Amino acid sequence: MQSISTFFKEEDDFFCRKVEKETKERRNHEVAKSLILELDLPYEQIARIAKLDVAYVKKLRAEMENK
Repeated sequence: MQSISTFFKEEDDFFCRKVEKETKERRNHEVAKSLILELDLPYEQIARIAKLDVAYVKKLRAEMENK
């Protein structure tokens, strides 16, 4: 009996790639939140470190301030 790994490659699977992308986005979101809370860095610097758009960082900071 052959192993499923001969037929199934994670790197080629749509769902595996999707989950990986979502995990990275969630991690980047959490990094940005931490930078906002702990260091209060400028938008551009947070965006560069967390690999996010500046507009997203601005929106995130505004949401955090409204809570």
